[in-house]
Amino acid sequence: MSFDPTSRLDGKVAVITGGLGAIGHASARRLAALGASCVLVHRKGEDADARAAALPHADGQRHSALRADIVDTPSLQRAAAAVQASYGRCDILVNSAGHTQPVPAADLDALTDELIDDLLRANFRGVFATIRAFAPMLKASGDGLVVNVSSIAGFTGVGSNLAYVAAKAGLDVVGDALAKALAPAVRVVSVSPGAVESGFVPGRGAEFADKMAATTPLGRIGRPEDVAATIEALATTLRFVTGTRIVVDGGRHL
Repeated sequence: MSFDPTSRLDGKVAVITGGLGAIGHASARRLAALGASCVLVHRKGEDADARAAALPHADGQRHSALRADIVDTPSLQRAAAAVQASYGRCDILVNSAGHTQPVPAADLDALTDELIDDLLRANFRGVFATIRAFAPMLKASGDGLVVNVSSIAGFTGVGSNLAYVAAKAGLDVVGDALAKALAPAVRVVSVSPGAVESGFVPGRGAEFADKMAATTPLGRIGRPEDVAATIEALATTLRFVTGTRIVVDGGRHL
């Protein structure tokens, strides 16, 4: 049996939630460069259409942006219906939307019930709801891929706050369960970065990055492109991978 390593994605449609964020947009650029048509799902990006139009494109590719909120299931259902109507398919779903805020693990009072609910809704329930909304198209593809952008917080227990840790741990375990439930038509994989150069965690600047880099075996924190490259590989060459996590943290978890 021969194997074709060309790894093109011509004719495929990729939906990226958080598509205007650092990791989401870096992933869209890579998938678009390989021929996929990309749909950037966002909450309130005023320049979303322009950023979608600026993605690499060739004949046969149509990039677009869709407004939806992952904590609002009806908006996800409308987004899925719009993708079905416009493209007729979804082959790749990258879940990179979510948010957090720093709360020290020992400050139990600061992690209020309201904040716990908000973070679990955004980082766990919303991702599941997104998969649920796009699952029919992914299954119909017969070669579907779901990539959940998780975090090493999900297995180290160290992260921006304990609710975020719980959300990512839950996402990883449920992702494994979905990999079994949706097989063989759909693969489900978690990609787990450590600290990444982005504005994802409010209040963390150059000083925090330098501190993290100094205690990371490979000597720096991650870049959005590091995570995007892993997502690209899962969509192309790493095609016998499902129901697991790939850690992209420069050894930070060690």
